[in-house]
Amino acid sequence: MPRQILSVGELTIYLQSKLETDPTLQGIWVEGELSNFMRHSSGHMYFTIKDSTARLKCVMFKGHNLRLRFRPTDGMAVMAHGSITIYPKSGEYQLYIDAMEPSGLGSLFLAYEQLKEKLTVEGLFDNSRKRPIPEMPAKVALITSPTGAAVRDMIKVLRRRRTDVDIIIIPAQVQGAGAAESLAKAVRLLGMVGADSAIIGRGGGSIEELWAFNEEVLVREVASAPIPIISAVGHETDFTLTDLAADLRAPTPSAAAELATADGAQFCRHLLQLDSRMTRTLAKRIEQMRREVQRLETSAVLSRPERFLGGRRQEIDQLSVRMGRAMLIALENRKSQFNGAIGRLEALSPLGTLRRGYSICLNQQEQLVRKASEVHRGDAVKVILASGRLTCLVEDVEDAGDAEDI
Repeated sequence: MPRQILSVGELTIYLQSKLETDPTLQGIWVEGELSNFMRHSSGHMYFTIKDSTARLKCVMFKGHNLRLRFRPTDGMAVMAHGSITIYPKSGEYQLYIDAMEPSGLGSLFLAYEQLKEKLTVEGLFDNSRKRPIPEMPAKVALITSPTGAAVRDMIKVLRRRRTDVDIIIIPAQVQGAGAAESLAKAVRLLGMVGADSAIIGRGGGSIEELWAFNEEVLVREVASAPIPIISAVGHETDFTLTDLAADLRAPTPSAAAELATADGAQFCRHLLQLDSRMTRTLAKRIEQMRREVQRLETSAVLSRPERFLGGRRQEIDQLSVRMGRAMLIALENRKSQFNGAIGRLEALSPLGTLRRGYSICLNQQEQLVRKASEVHRGDAVKVILASGRLTCLVEDVEDAGDAEDI
């Protein structure tokens, strides 16, 4: 028989056609552990699913992985659905995946935990970001389905507590595809409606029905809302990420309406109590002041002012005498000090020296003559006395040599 010779490419295409026409290998579920996970810049995912005995290369294209509700990571146990085929360039068989979920843990729950961890690290759930809910808002916005039972319950409670509060309903889709985007858009409108606070929520349901309130796009909008938000999603046992991001969490929509505003009737009763307390306090204060006035009326100062003034006049007289004496003593001390200073100045004065019989001799240039050698015979000199001056002619000069000046 003639031999049939196939090229590598022909053999690969043949095997590929066999695999892709085998109904067992199309729409198959494979369970294992993720390894070598890589998300390409194109958005496609490439990884390996392995167990203790074998490895299977896998591809999950962007169109399919966009629907994943969790973030795949190495070491995660998963169940993958897809079709077996051969990649011609490498000749390796691989699994083209169209759906995948965690093995042993629901994909929704895993997605919830992963997003919760991410936003917690970012600080979106910190208590320091929470704002107080106004007790007496003029306008409250309700973000919910306009046809659901939750909106009717909230309106009923708000009207019972406050007949004067304005209620504005911002309709939104609360479940199904596109619900998270619809709710996020409604939150963004809060800055335009002039409300003081808002309630976002819906009635109870399954985790799938409430899932829109766990979507990242909505959680971020609630965390950055321009006004305080109360979250009321489902029943008391339901807990969503929107509850964590909101300023206050209520177990039910009706409870949220209770928290959104103070009870008007109770508020009025509180005002009446305050008015009564204020009246009693004022009356007590007036009585205290009246007794104080009575005490002052009977005091010595007001009942017998002449005695009070007489005593004060006597004290003034005594102080005046003491002040006069003190001033005289001070003046005598200053006078004595002044006379002493004059005596010291007089002793040092050149005029005082002249009065004691001394004189001052000046040459023709009006300069002081201290030694006989500073003048010559025939020079004219002036002599200053204690009283008057003399002009003298030097007839003789006797030089004392190095003798000390007199």
